[in-house]
Amino acid sequence: MKILGIETSCDETAAAVVEDGTKLLSNIVSSSLSLHSKTGGVIPEIAAREQNKAMIPVLEETLKTLDGENVDAIAVTFGPGLIGSLLVGVETAKTLSFVWNKPLIPVNHLIGHIYASRLESPVLPKFPLVALIVSGGHTELLHVQDHGKFEHLGGTRDDAAGEAFDKAARILGLGYPGGPLIEEKARNGNSRTYNLPRPMINTTDYDFSYSGLKTALLELVSRLNQNSANHKLSPDEICNVAASFQEAVVDSLVSKTIRAAKNANVKTIVLGGGVAANTKLKEKLRSSFSGNVCTPEPKFAVDNAAMIASAAFFNFKPVSWRKVFADASILF
Repeated sequence: MKILGIETSCDETAAAVVEDGTKLLSNIVSSSLSLHSKTGGVIPEIAAREQNKAMIPVLEETLKTLDGENVDAIAVTFGPGLIGSLLVGVETAKTLSFVWNKPLIPVNHLIGHIYASRLESPVLPKFPLVALIVSGGHTELLHVQDHGKFEHLGGTRDDAAGEAFDKAARILGLGYPGGPLIEEKARNGNSRTYNLPRPMINTTDYDFSYSGLKTALLELVSRLNQNSANHKLSPDEICNVAASFQEAVVDSLVSKTIRAAKNANVKTIVLGGGVAANTKLKEKLRSSFSGNVCTPEPKFAVDNAAMIASAAFFNFKPVSWRKVFADASILF
């Protein structure tokens, strides 16, 4: 079965065709990141405007070697995300479903991230499993028993981990998006230089919190600036602060994920979302867990439509295009 996936939940405009849930036939992603880098974050109105421009060209490129009417179904992200952005993808998918008379499968963006590790992977995740979805907008932990059957164990109470990386990068004057920039600096730093807090790491629940860590980082940088001759962090200090911050975030993510996996007695952990590309996170999960840790290829860690098409294949529940609507605030 060939499924056309469409993803427009944030600033990416993406379309892909995936066969039988794992075989990638086409995958196109257009991003307005260069515009958001100038403002230090995603501006919803700009994102939606750029997606309106990009949607048709992205679809044309995706289907260049395929006849669109030969796809068997259409899948689209309906939420969560930015409402203006979601509407671009949802209304496009509904139109194609009507014109081509194809089944339409609405897909939860967060569930899509769980399926990213199934794309072009020699080893498929086995159920039951624990999934950690960690991105700029969400940090969620799930116990997944089977396709379409899961329990939400916990999530962030304030900032998402990816958002914390963005804010840390801004504090250090590194730019946007923060995750890759913090990781780059951290490679040349010592993570033991500064002892930053690991919020909620010892609580018995599976929730996360990063607002306190962000405040601690702000206070640390302010103190270092005051003690500096030119009131500016040295390159070495920036690397050490970045490494210490990254270690604190990773420690909290790994601790609760490992505990959830052990308590649920599962042998597989799946990592999804933009922060899934973080090398330190992947290394620490693998060194701390005796089972299988499944991570997506970097190109599938970020938002993409291939994971949406894959999720639709394994959870094939078509809905009339008349009943599919964008929902920005839905969680699961």
